[in-house]
Amino acid sequence: MSKKKKEKTTKKTAPSNIVKGTLDISRSGMGFVAVDGFDKDIMVKPHDFGKAFDGDTVAVRINPHQQNGRRIEGNIISVEDRKQTEFLGQIQLNGKIAFVVINGDKPMPDFFIAPDKLNGAVNGDRVLVNFLRWDPQDRKPQGEVVQVITARNEADMAMKEILLQHDFSLQFDEDVLNETATLSEAITETELANRKDFRKALTFTIDPADAKDFDDALSIQYLENNTYEIGVHIADVSHFVKPDSPLDKSAYQRATSVYLPDRVNPMLPEKISNELCSLRPNEDKYTFSAVFIINQKAEVKNVWIGRTVIHSDQRFSYEEVQDSIENKTGKYLKEILLLNDLAQKFRKKRFANGAINFSSQEVKFQLDEEGNPIGIVIKESKEAHQLIEEFMLLANRSVAEYVSKIKVNKKPILFPYRIHDEPDEEKLKPFVAFAKKFGYQFDLKDEFTIAASFNDLMKNVKGKPEQHVLELLAIRTMAKAYYTTENVGHYGLGFEHYCHFTSPIRRYPDVMVHRILQQCLDKNLPVNKQLEEKCKHCSERERAAMECERAGNKYKQVQYMQKFLGEEFDAVISGVSTFGFWAETVLHKCEGLVSTRDLNLYDDFRLDETDYALLGERTKKKFRIGDKVKIKVAAANLSRRQLDYDWIPDRPLRVAKPKSKSEKKKKKK
Repeated sequence: MSKKKKEKTTKKTAPSNIVKGTLDISRSGMGFVAVDGFDKDIMVKPHDFGKAFDGDTVAVRINPHQQNGRRIEGNIISVEDRKQTEFLGQIQLNGKIAFVVINGDKPMPDFFIAPDKLNGAVNGDRVLVNFLRWDPQDRKPQGEVVQVITARNEADMAMKEILLQHDFSLQFDEDVLNETATLSEAITETELANRKDFRKALTFTIDPADAKDFDDALSIQYLENNTYEIGVHIADVSHFVKPDSPLDKSAYQRATSVYLPDRVNPMLPEKISNELCSLRPNEDKYTFSAVFIINQKAEVKNVWIGRTVIHSDQRFSYEEVQDSIENKTGKYLKEILLLNDLAQKFRKKRFANGAINFSSQEVKFQLDEEGNPIGIVIKESKEAHQLIEEFMLLANRSVAEYVSKIKVNKKPILFPYRIHDEPDEEKLKPFVAFAKKFGYQFDLKDEFTIAASFNDLMKNVKGKPEQHVLELLAIRTMAKAYYTTENVGHYGLGFEHYCHFTSPIRRYPDVMVHRILQQCLDKNLPVNKQLEEKCKHCSERERAAMECERAGNKYKQVQYMQKFLGEEFDAVISGVSTFGFWAETVLHKCEGLVSTRDLNLYDDFRLDETDYALLGERTKKKFRIGDKVKIKVAAANLSRRQLDYDWIPDRPLRVAKPKSKSEKKKKKK
């Protein structure tokens, strides 16, 4: 595990009069500009926003009289860069005057739409509007309608709005589709001559039962002396998607597919993701592969990396492979059991070498034909999932290790690593103190002992009442993984070198990895000065996709729980804040808010951050993360994607009367 640390930026003590930063507008309408190196954000009042929108990079003039430790205030004098230029809203027509009222939680001005910019939109239509300009003399920004949003029903419209609000296009531009239409699936003799042929090796895919794109496959061939040649074959997207083409620019802009409960918004057009690059059974396909010689002890003796062609013999679902593992029956049983044995050995070694074993549950909705939630399924990671996971991790790590050794002018080449830093000490301390209350000790000597302590905790907490809260908080304590050219290793996995190589159909960083990898294999060493900027973009789009997925899941939760209004359920507290606590129902895994406004009927509750709890000042009643509570479904607001719960006391609270002023004076004396 690499011990390299990122350099910390020094904080400015005397800010200049004009600085640049990113504007964040709160729901209340107040603005805050985050400036690199400043201890605190600069506060900007709504009338000082100028022509800026939420998320824009702006120049701010700091008010000179703001001194003496007070919050710095300023006013925006210019917009340096627009974060977003397309917005979702609703047309309001009054004669020949048209405006688009922008949807969203953050305050936004209405857009003026000239009659020749309506593009067929009529009053009341929900539309996607493109920002054109905001001239100094204009009170409103000017825009044009680029798309009228149609939907089957409100739920369909809600999913589309979630995607558009996070800047994910619903459709591909015509030039992208035209380029895609010219691509051929033919396997040519010229291309075959440049690839290793694995079509005779036993090869299969293992994916979710409802998957439509299969971007990875495993092959296995038996060698002498109880060794095996095992290939990890990945769809060769970079063969079809050429740099700087319309298709490439579109894929980069999206940077990731988005998985909502009832749909996938793909990074690439369906012809590529579901046909040309999908490793479907009984079809020859172009792949980029990492091929390993492995013995019975799961020791890797040799690695070969390069372009290949494969022919998948079987498409398995995870459920089918799990059934084979558990019941020792099914097609290609010998190979499945061998791969599973090796995967479990890889897994054991990984945790012994510092990887952290966080367990997780995936909650999926069962939907009817209209996309309405009718049930909930809780999916857990089983050995079939771990089989694929371990071989994908092996391939990702091996590719990163190979590239990390290549130098240009005695320096490592720029490469999009997937890194995960060590836990932040300030975030770790309160968690360690909290775990200690339950009798769990942490050794904070170095990153290895911290990882071992996390693993001991995860193992020892199984089946205990505190399991849920400690698992939840442990994950929140971790740093977030992201893409960067600065390789500091992947702490959670225990790898010194790691990248994303195995999912180019749905992740743009994997496409970048494939291209750079081929340049390295060709001895045509790459120099890409914009690579760090591209890594940052991909990380941002990944976070946007995660926000979409959370919003989509939340919408389905609210939609599902509407039918249970007024009903009571057992729940577990999943979060606390100054304004209430969140509780997740045990039966449905649906999270709602119990507001302090309602709790204050019983007592005045304050947040105790060190104990992750709300504490009653007089009753001393405590609501702590992980506690079991009983709730009643009070409200389900689809437009705000919000569930409100009422707390049901298990017994009457004994409320101590507040002391009178005279009693307080006596106590002071």
